[in-house]
This record gives sequence, structure tokens and C-alpha cells, in this order.
Amino acid sequence: MKRNYVNIVVLGLVLWACSGVAAAIQPAKPSVDASSWLLMDFETGQIIIEENADQQLPPASLTKMMTSYIIADQLHKGNISEQDKVLISENAWAQNPKLKGSSLMFVEVNKYVTVEDLHRGIVIQSGNDASIAMAEHIAGSEEAFADLMNQYAKRLGMNSTHFMNSTGLPHEQHNTTARDLAKLARALIIDFPEDYSLYAEREFKYNGITQQNRNELLGDTTLGVDGIKTGHTEAAGYCLVSSAEKQGMRLISVVMGTDSMGSRASESRKLLNYGFRFYTNVKAFTAGKSLKQAEVWKGEEELVGVGLAQDAVLTVLKSEKDQLKANYKLNGKLMAPIQKGQVVGEVYFQMGDKVVKRMPMVALDKVEEAGFFGRMWDSMALWFED
Repeated sequence: MKRNYVNIVVLGLVLWACSGVAAAIQPAKPSVDASSWLLMDFETGQIIIEENADQQLPPASLTKMMTSYIIADQLHKGNISEQDKVLISENAWAQNPKLKGSSLMFVEVNKYVTVEDLHRGIVIQSGNDASIAMAEHIAGSEEAFADLMNQYAKRLGMNSTHFMNSTGLPHEQHNTTARDLAKLARALIIDFPEDYSLYAEREFKYNGITQQNRNELLGDTTLGVDGIKTGHTEAAGYCLVSSAEKQGMRLISVVMGTDSMGSRASESRKLLNYGFRFYTNVKAFTAGKSLKQAEVWKGEEELVGVGLAQDAVLTVLKSEKDQLKANYKLNGKLMAPIQKGQVVGEVYFQMGDKVVKRMPMVALDKVEEAGFFGRMWDSMALWFED
């Protein structure tokens, strides 16, 4: 076997020419009047800016995002249907006196209401009565449903969240974080896009009563907000999880613990405007495209293409996108046999000296092990090289 004795270990690539580029202008992080907040890019999942994003706080009716997520999942699995009729228990109906100002759909005890109407009552009207009715319909009791919520939270990586009920009514053990809520918001949109469209509806009429969606940003045509959920209790303050799409870029903002309805809207607007104005997404590499032919030892082929299993998309400052660099390295020498998709190294992206994203590098083809003489030849070559 002929072999080039080239040890491919570290490779570098400048994605855009950056020699002589002046230092990028770095915008100041906005001052946000909230206990905890963050801004996430939807496509990449990258956090753009944050403050106290891991502080556990009461979520109030932001809880209903998980209630709705479970309803959507159960609908898509066929365990329930939109036309199922749900009997309203006294427990669900009796939410009226539970909390001053409690959000209600105004269902009536011992009446039947469809899952479709109850789901709308949860998402648009934030009905505590509707939430408990659906919790009982799916799990038998609200306590059992809360356990289900916690299982879903764990699956979604919401590691700092614990639910005690389906509504968000105050409980000392009912807490979450801005980071976990952003994860949930992203999952809602990715996993159930058709159900997510409910969050953009401005009003819903049931039992002769028309109620408005409390998300004030839905009326802001300049931002493209199409969700997601408001929340308020005395302990939680005024909270809002928002999602907006503008010029092909979607952002998710979370603000918790503001002091008024107007403040939660204005602080969310501040974050979204900041993200759209200063940030963009860059597609650095395409999945399946060979980044390099890497040397293979003891194989039928001497080289194998290596690349990424997924597109490499990064959220970066518009002023810094020309300074993005990629480096990639192999996990030592590659020995056959090699399977297609096998992780053989890492690609890491840098802005200056800071690594901003890491992705596994994989073999793009299969390489079978060589015959006896081929393996022996490479074994001797390796012995001399070492």
C-alpha cells in the first residue's frame, strides 16, 4: 500500500476573510427590569443574552405551557382526540374562589366540554378550570398529572423545574427558571407546530363570554410575535414568554418578575428588538459535506471524508460574522473498520480566542478493514512512525 505519512490531527479554516478587519462594535446589553430574563435564538438554541436565567422562581400561568405541551403530545399519539367530551368535575369548576383574579374559561360543573375547547381555553384564556379539567381527563387527577409534567420536564432537559399543579397556582415547591421555560417554548414550536398556532389567536369565545389573549405583543406587527404565554401571581409578578419571527429569524424571550402588564410587554419588546437588530444566523457548514479527507490506517481505503451529521448554524453578532473561524481535529489516528456516521473528531467554532460552539465530526463513508497483508504493512508503518 502506498501511504502518505501525513499526520492529520488539527486543521483550521477561516470561514470568512478577516485579516485586517477592525474590532467589531459590541452593543451594550439592554437593561431589563425583571428578576430573571433571557433571549434565545430558536433555530440554534443559543442563548444570546441572559440575566439570572437559572434562578428558580414561581412561573404562575407560564405553567400552562407544559399543560398544553402534554395535551398536544397526547393528541398526536392518539391517546385523546379533540372531539372527546370531558366531564367538568366540581374540583375543576370550583377554581373561582381559589385565587383573586384567577383566570377562568367559565366552564360549568357536570357539563361536558370538548378537548378542543378546553385546549383553547388554556392557551388563549389561561383558564385554571380548563387546565384542571384536562389534567383530570388525561391522568385521572391533578396530582397524577403533575407527576406526568415532571416526567416531561426531565425529558426536555428542564433540570431546574418542579411542578405541583397544572395551573401555576402558588405552591412553595412549584418553580422553574427562565432557561427551562425557553427550552419548553422551543420544544412547543418544534414538536407541535400546528398546535403552536393556538398561541397566536387573539380571543376565544365560550359560554357566551369572549375573552382576550393577555399577550399584548400579539398586536405588535413590527415584531412578528405569534406567542406564547403570560403569567401573573403576587409571588411571581408579571411574566411573559414570547416568540417572534422576522426576516427568517425566530427569537424566544423570557421575562419573569416584572411589576406590571405593561412592563412585561415593554421589557420583552426590548429584548426582541435587540436580538433582531444586532444578531444573525450563519450557516457555516452543510451536513454531509466533506470538510477533509482524513487518513485511515489498516483499511481497504487510505482516506475517508469527514464532516458534520447536522448543519452547522451559529447565532452571531452581525458585526462579528466576518471573524468566525472553524477548527477541527481528529481523535488521534483513524483505524479501520470505520462505520459511516462514526464520531472521529470535533469541529469547534471560535470568535477570537473564545470557543462559541462545538460539534462532533463524523466519518461520511464506511471503510472496511484491509486484508492480512494490508494490516501488517500499516502496523509496521505505524511502529516506525511512533
